[in-house]
Amino acid sequence: MPCSAVLGLCQYETNKLVRIQSVRLGSLKWSLNAGILLFICVMMLWNRKYQEFDLVVSSVTTKVKGIAQTHLPAVGDVVWDVVDYSGPLQDKNSFFVVTNAIVTKSQKQGKCPEVPINGRFCQTDRDCEKGAWAQQSHGIQTGSCVKFDVPKKTCEVSAWCPIETKTSPPRPALLAAAENFTVFIKNNIRFPAFSYFRRNILPSMNGNYLRSCWRGNDSLCPIFRLGDIVQEAGEKFSDMAVEGGVISILIKWDCNLDWLMQRCLPTYSFRRLDEKESNRTLYPGLNFRYAKYNTVNGVEERTLYKAFGIRFDVMVFGQAGKFSFIQLIIYIGSTLSYYALTTVLMDWLLGSSCYSAEVAQTYSERKVESIQDKEKCVLCVSYVDENNIRLVKRSQKKSLQDIKPLSVQPRKEDAGHLRAVLCLLQPDVGVDHDAESPLGHKVELKPKLRRPAWCKCGCCAPSPLPQEELCCRRSEGACITSSPLFEQLVLRRSLLEAILLYRDPLSPSADKDQTTALRHCAYRQYINWRFGVPPNDSHPAVPSCCVWRVRDVYPSSDGQYSGFRPARMASMKACANGEL
Repeated sequence: MPCSAVLGLCQYETNKLVRIQSVRLGSLKWSLNAGILLFICVMMLWNRKYQEFDLVVSSVTTKVKGIAQTHLPAVGDVVWDVVDYSGPLQDKNSFFVVTNAIVTKSQKQGKCPEVPINGRFCQTDRDCEKGAWAQQSHGIQTGSCVKFDVPKKTCEVSAWCPIETKTSPPRPALLAAAENFTVFIKNNIRFPAFSYFRRNILPSMNGNYLRSCWRGNDSLCPIFRLGDIVQEAGEKFSDMAVEGGVISILIKWDCNLDWLMQRCLPTYSFRRLDEKESNRTLYPGLNFRYAKYNTVNGVEERTLYKAFGIRFDVMVFGQAGKFSFIQLIIYIGSTLSYYALTTVLMDWLLGSSCYSAEVAQTYSERKVESIQDKEKCVLCVSYVDENNIRLVKRSQKKSLQDIKPLSVQPRKEDAGHLRAVLCLLQPDVGVDHDAESPLGHKVELKPKLRRPAWCKCGCCAPSPLPQEELCCRRSEGACITSSPLFEQLVLRRSLLEAILLYRDPLSPSADKDQTTALRHCAYRQYINWRFGVPPNDSHPAVPSCCVWRVRDVYPSSDGQYSGFRPARMASMKACANGEL
């Protein structure tokens, strides 16, 4: 493994922070952090995120009590007790109560006409197949077509006769009095992780309490009236009793087992589970059949009951929580990311200029460093007749003078370069006035014989490269190279030599590449003068007239020039860095 890769493992990297000294921003930051902290604490206490939880394990037993008397056709008055109306549909954690019935009395084994199925009748014995039966049949066909009523015939079947003929339950329900029946629910629970046991019959409840408690004034009473259960489920008992249905009794245990806040009590709620609209379901309600058998004169008979009723399903769920230091640490660690909302909001506030446009621009420049690839080289253009800087995208086909700008930004002055200009403008600064052009002297330039179409000052030279076709002006007028200040700031040899010596104090004065260095330094001087501090990730472009003016003063020995090459401003400002 290379040595540099090994050393890279022994490094620590951290993010760069930008600190803004502002009372308003600081107050806003701490207000947001305080709001987030308050939210975290409230949610922790509300949801008990500091606890370890365990799910409930339970068992349920029920006991229904109530007696009703009904009058059954062809039977007479019948008293119904818990054995009669409970039926055989007793399941784990559920109980059933009969509320309506269709009774077919004195059925015996024999032969009788079948009830028409789907309106099908017969005309002769050929219409009846001996030994056949269908899903809706009440018996096995004998092969005979017999009279069902005066005008119609059906196939004869071997079955319990007479066959049940009624299909619709009576209205109102026969056992509407079941509304006043009561059910006693005993629920034992356990939380294995905490070895905690409990039941819904609390230690404070005794026999006298259970005989007199009523859910209307005590929500913990374990004895419920069936009518109240159906009513709290949003239904009417008299309507539901006709065809039957399914009601759920929900027992929720939400227990806090911490010593200071210990609480473990059940809460009851009720809900209907089946579809109550008869016209929306194919088989509405809930019903089943059962029979009571007896023997009369040595012949076995039975009374068939088609019972409609309500099944009550008891569902127990819940959890218990107890303080856990590990869960508290996990919750704190998971909520630390919420504080990033403060950073996101503050960055949006500053980046959207809602706070201050000047602060937003400064903040963006300090925090964000954009990098452009070579395909998206952005050039920075400054015209002498404009006070702004234009950012344009370099093109290989279109003249740089004619490219529409991506954006126009105000020019930022280079403070160091400005101080150097002010120093230069002072009289008697050691300048050899005989060797240098006076500051007030206007330089006379000869216009180019072949003036390009894109040139506005008359001093530019044609170029085969579109990115070099740039003039110092946007409109017609005098060239910037005719300004005396151009001579003093860009072309003055003593100034350029001082800058080069500043960069390399030990460089020999008679260097063979001195002219090339002076030429490049002159370019940088023009950039510092006209661009100040260029925008990030942009490359200043020097106008053609300025380039050829510098080349005239500091020519190449072989007459060859490399042409325009965009470079990072970091290297350009390394020459003088605003300190001349």
